[in-house]
Amino acid sequence: MFHALDVAGMVCPNNVFLAPMAGYTDLPFRTLCEDMGAGLTFTEMVSAKGLLYGSEETKKLLLFGTRSPKAVQIFGGDPDVMRAACENEALAPFDLIDINMGCPVPKIVKNGEGSALLGDPRRAERIVAACAASGKRVSVKIRIGFCGKKVAAEFARIAEGAGACLLTVHGRMREAYYSGEPDFGEIARAKAAVRIPVIANGGIACADDARRMLERTGADGVMIGRAALADPRLFCAVSGREAPALYPLFARQLAETRSLYGDRFCTVFMRKMAGLYLKGGRDAAKKRARLFTAKTPEEVDALAREYLGGL
Repeated sequence: MFHALDVAGMVCPNNVFLAPMAGYTDLPFRTLCEDMGAGLTFTEMVSAKGLLYGSEETKKLLLFGTRSPKAVQIFGGDPDVMRAACENEALAPFDLIDINMGCPVPKIVKNGEGSALLGDPRRAERIVAACAASGKRVSVKIRIGFCGKKVAAEFARIAEGAGACLLTVHGRMREAYYSGEPDFGEIARAKAAVRIPVIANGGIACADDARRMLERTGADGVMIGRAALADPRLFCAVSGREAPALYPLFARQLAETRSLYGDRFCTVFMRKMAGLYLKGGRDAAKKRARLFTAKTPEEVDALAREYLGGL
């Protein structure tokens, strides 16, 4: 059920992936999840226009480590701009370029990007074809539908026909955002429609959820998103590894985040991460409130040691 996965000659050590998540999947967190057993991780979604304009903020999203394979996710609505982004030297180190066609956030959708492309299949096809023409491996991440219309199987065929070598299907409509049970049937129909590998995403919070997703959809792998933010050791549970204590992982992530991004960013970001790691625990709200008063990385670390030390 859980095994290595070959994607157009790119061999992933297993078929349990970390989802690209804006504001979270920076290099330290991706590396941590890889150490916990994630077979492939993705950067936060990167604006194709921002990349071409040389945005400094965009460059920060593209930091990468020494491991392979490496995957980056980009978004945009113009085929020519998307191809130029794929050909940009900043993306040369990445083994796979994923095209975001599933983001439900209003500011993305209003620009005709993300999940809005599910309502414009001809333009979506041109975007995938343009990106594939760059010579890079290209994958596509979609939702099952937009504005009440389910299109997963149709879009799977479009993506494959235009040159994608991998498809990820989030089993919810754009309107559902992140609530409700994923539609296993729609993911299964997308899988049955194509020959390229299909990764199933949505609602996976434990190893049993991952197994159920594979059994009910026939997908080639799973992608874990928000649940990994609450505990990256979820990848250990799914891949069968022994899970380490949580605080040392947090301390390592804090140190790496501080080294890369500085004290101010580290303090704000790692307060947020510690709060997520406390989710569902005893007195979590009170602990989070105290965490958010921390003004330095040292203060965040001290509180995390107190709160996470026994987990």
